[in-house]
Amino acid sequence: MRTVEVFADVLCPFTHVGLRTLIDRRGDRGLAEPRLRIRAWPLELINGSPLDPDHVGAEISALRSSVRPDLFGGFTLDAFPRTSMTAYALAAAADRVGDPVLIEGVGLALRNALFEEGLDIGRTEVVESIADRFGLAPLDAESTFVAVQADWDEGRARGVVGSPHFFTEDGGDWFCPGLAISRDDVGNFVVAWKQGTEAFVERVFG
Repeated sequence: MRTVEVFADVLCPFTHVGLRTLIDRRGDRGLAEPRLRIRAWPLELINGSPLDPDHVGAEISALRSSVRPDLFGGFTLDAFPRTSMTAYALAAAADRVGDPVLIEGVGLALRNALFEEGLDIGRTEVVESIADRFGLAPLDAESTFVAVQADWDEGRARGVVGSPHFFTEDGGDWFCPGLAISRDDVGNFVVAWKQGTEAFVERVFG
């Protein structure tokens, strides 16, 4: 099965838009592949601290007002996780199985829980409920850290610069290929579809 690898943080709203947009385009074409193998790009470890919920909330407001008003309907700052590692424990368990359909399904389910259902995927019971749907058991904390660190190391070796960063099987790679992100004069986020977005989509599905 053809795959596209995506190095991404599980709490990153730009990744949620990127993944959902590619899957929407895949569905529009009546295709079942390529599937998305979502790897960890753990901003919590990279930055040395958890993501700031207010910062993420500002990003989401910009995304909803510009490119994807249909997404983030259930998001709430009160449910934003204090850590991403609980969610990575399930994502890493799925990756161990090696089934591209399962890996994609788990990655999307975690993000949908946070961004569309308003659930705190930093809570063990929330992640275990998602795990049950897929017949999986999340990894323990030590195994999770090893798996996430391995993805981070591989991502750096391959030139990943941020979340999300896509790699296609024909050697193409793009950092956040669909979105142009900037700030206005007072510091508010401004998001628009990036010029060349359609070329990226055609490269993925061509």
